[in-house]
Parts: sequence; structure tokens; C-alpha cells
Amino acid sequence: MSNARGPALSREVKVVVQTLTLRPEQVKRYSRHIIMPQVGSKGQRKLMEAKVLIVGAGGLGSPSAVYLALAGVGTIGIVDFDRVDLSNLQRQILHHNDDVGQPKVVSAQEAIHQYNPDVQVRTHETRLTSENAIEIVSQYDLVVNGADNFPARYLVNDVCYLLGKPLVDGSILLFDGQATVFLPGKGCYRCLFPTPPPPGAVPSCAEAGVLGALTGLVGSIQATEALKLILGIGQSLASRLLLVDALNMEFRTVRLRRNPKCPLCGDTPTVKELIDYEAFCGLKPVEA
Repeated sequence: MSNARGPALSREVKVVVQTLTLRPEQVKRYSRHIIMPQVGSKGQRKLMEAKVLIVGAGGLGSPSAVYLALAGVGTIGIVDFDRVDLSNLQRQILHHNDDVGQPKVVSAQEAIHQYNPDVQVRTHETRLTSENAIEIVSQYDLVVNGADNFPARYLVNDVCYLLGKPLVDGSILLFDGQATVFLPGKGCYRCLFPTPPPPGAVPSCAEAGVLGALTGLVGSIQATEALKLILGIGQSLASRLLLVDALNMEFRTVRLRRNPKCPLCGDTPTVKELIDYEAFCGLKPVEA
């Protein structure tokens, strides 16, 4: 397993823009971007050359994928091993009634192409694991995390740091949501949550529920942050955690700092390769 430490990145994702010429229909499709001085035709070409991986085609991954596709992001990867269930349709806008029983990556690919046929959709119908994460994540410029369990969240965090990939993170439960951006050298998920909660201490959405519209709100924030990183504009949520209280419609921001004692991104790291994350989160016995 690779133990390369990712280099510190600026707020801009390094997208190599080729001599790409927009077709007339693309100029019209993206006209509201092109007329913006912060984007323009150069920025639109950056979006069209970018490669974004979305982990989870569920509540957060759905709106993120839709808005990235509509924005013209050239390659969108979807990693998910689940199938569409009727209970998903309350919030997962990539999927429709006729998709029940179909693999989510297939449903997601079909939906994205309905929104924008120019987008290349790469499907990874598998569970993201320590064995395949480096191979999958290394193909993309940045990662949008919509994983809904702690082993996956720590795995995505660690592989993004080790590969030097920006990570746009989000989570939701009931009426509460949060979003942030982790850039190598500016803190990571382990700085925020050094250790996972005991198994069963935090209920899942399946156990506690979630307001469907909240997933659209937080997922759209994640898409916005990803687009800003690709374009190299504005101030990202790096070093900040955005907290959303949808029940009272209140937003607040908490400053995040890199923890010098963090086992992954600290001054003397001890995590230098991907580990058994289910064991780390206490979901199965650690082998002797």
C-alpha cells in the first residue's frame, strides 16, 4: 500500500486544460457561466477537463452529481455498491420509481446523461475498500464524499490525504447538516474527529431519519465547493466547518485547525497507509 504523503495544495485544483474548443451548443448550454467574469470560457474549459469522484450515489451524492453534471464537469466517477430501494426516493434525486432494484451506479449514469450527455460517467459498482481505494481515487482530481458510515468516512479521508486529493466532505442527519473542505496540509477529518464514536452511539439515517430536502441543500453546497476548487475562485470551506440547522434555518461556521498531533496529517504521523477501517471503528474484532 502506498505511503506517499500528499503535497500541500492551493485552493485551486490543478486541472490541465487542453486546447478544447466549445461547440456552439455548448456555448449556449453554458452561457450563464461564460458571461460570469469569475468563470468565462477558460473556466468552463477547466470544468470540462475536470475529473470528480463522488463516493455514494445517495442523498448527498445525488444533488452533487446533478449540479456538477449541469455545470459541465467533464468526467464524473460514481462509486456505490448498493441498489435503488423505494425508501431512497424520498431524497435521492438521481433515482426514479422505475429504477427500484437497479444498481445505483447504473441509475446514476442514466440520470446524469439525461441532464447532460456530454459528461463522461465512470461507474465503480463496488464497495470502496482499503484494497481498491488508491486505484479508484487516483484517477480523479478531487473527491466529493457522500458516504453515510464512519469506516467509509475515515477511509475516504485517509486515501485523499495520502494521494494529495482535495476532499469536499458533507454529512446529514434529521434536520442537521455539515460541510467542509479538507486540503492536504490544512487539516483532515481525523483532526476534527480523532477517534470514531462507539458502535451504535450515532444513529444512521436509516435509524433516525433525515429531512429529504436537507440532502439537496448540503449536497448543493458540496457541489458549489467542488466547482470553486476546480475554478480556483473564492474562499473555500477549507479550515472551516459549516453547520446547518434546517429546523431553525440557521447557519454557523466553526474554525478548524490542523492538529499537530493528528496521526495522519500531524507533525509525527503514525498512519502512513490504509488500514482496516471496520476494525478501527469497532465494527469487528481486531485480529491479533
